[in-house]
Amino acid sequence: MLIRIEGRAGRVTLNRPAALNALTYPMCLALDAALIGWRDDPSVDLVVIDAAGDRAFCAGGDIAELYAKGRAGEYHFGQDFWRDEYRMNARIAEFPKPVVSLMQGFTMGGGVGVSCHASHRIVGETAQVAMPECGIGLVPDVGGSFLLALAPGRLGEYLGTTGTRMGPGDAIFAGFADTFVPQADWPALIAELCTGDVAAIERFARPAPDAGLPALLPQIDRHFGGETLGDIVRSLRADDSPFAAGALKALARVSPLAAACTVEMQHRLGEAPPLRRALEMEYRFTFRAQEHSDFLEGIRAAIIDKDRSPRWRHDDPAAVPPVDVSRMLMPLGPQTLTFTE
Repeated sequence: MLIRIEGRAGRVTLNRPAALNALTYPMCLALDAALIGWRDDPSVDLVVIDAAGDRAFCAGGDIAELYAKGRAGEYHFGQDFWRDEYRMNARIAEFPKPVVSLMQGFTMGGGVGVSCHASHRIVGETAQVAMPECGIGLVPDVGGSFLLALAPGRLGEYLGTTGTRMGPGDAIFAGFADTFVPQADWPALIAELCTGDVAAIERFARPAPDAGLPALLPQIDRHFGGETLGDIVRSLRADDSPFAAGALKALARVSPLAAACTVEMQHRLGEAPPLRRALEMEYRFTFRAQEHSDFLEGIRAAIIDKDRSPRWRHDDPAAVPPVDVSRMLMPLGPQTLTFTE
C-alpha cells in the first residue's frame, strides 16, 4: 500500500496487482493509521484511494492466511483482523473530509469495504462490484450488509446471497457507487483532486452504462421477500422462469448457513441501519466463522484444493434450522465489536 501526500490530497494506492490487490492485515492497519493522521492535518483537504493494475481495485481480503491460521486453531488472528478492518471501514465512512475512491476491475468483499464507504465513489467501465462471501461460507461483511440494506427493494437479499456481479451502471443503481468516469480520464481527475478541488468530479462525470438490475427488480422483489432463505428457495423452485433458474443455480454454489444468516441479517438491519450496527452484527458471524461456520471449508474448496466441491454443513438451502442461524448471530458479550482507536 502506497501512502503519501500529493498537493492537498492524502493519497492511498493499493499496490499488490499480482494478487488482485487483496487486502492484508498490515494494509488495513496502515490505511487506518493514515486516516487518523490526516484527520486533523490542515495540509490535507481530502483523501484519494485508488489501486495499481487494470484487473482489480481489490478482489477481497487475503483469505489464504486466514485459512492457515484457522486450520491451526489460531482463531484470534481472524478475530483481530476483522475487528480492526471493520473499525477502518467505519473510519472511512465517518471521515470528516471528502474521501474519493476509484474502482476498476474486481471490487469485491474487502475491496468494497475500502471503496464503497467513501463519500465520493467513482466507477470506471471495467468495474465488477460484488459481495461474494457466501460462496466461501462467510456473510457479506466490511459494512457490506449496510450497503445491501440500503439497496432498492429486495436487492440486498439477492445480491448478498447470490454474489451477483455489478457493472458500473448496476453498482450506481444499487448504491455501491455514485459517479461514472471513464478510466482514461482518471489521471487528469486525480491531478485536479490533488489541488483539493473535489468538485472536479462533477466536471469529469459521464452518463453511466446501462444497468440491468432495474428490469429484474420486480422478479427479485417477488422471490427474495420471504422471511427466511427457505422461503426464498421455495419461491424460486415454484417458478420455471430463466431468472429463477439462474438464481437457484447461484444459490446452489454458496454455503446454506451463510446465505441463511445473510437473509436474517438483512431483515434485522431494516432499510436504514446505522453502519456501526451493521458492522457489529457482521462481527458476530465472523468472530465465530473459523470455528463454527463453513468458512474454512469454503476457502479449501475455492483456493486451497480448488476442487470447487465444498462439503457444506447443510445439504439443502431450504432447510437450514433457525437455531443454527441464531447461534451465529447471537450477541458476543465482552467480545462485542467496539469502535475505539
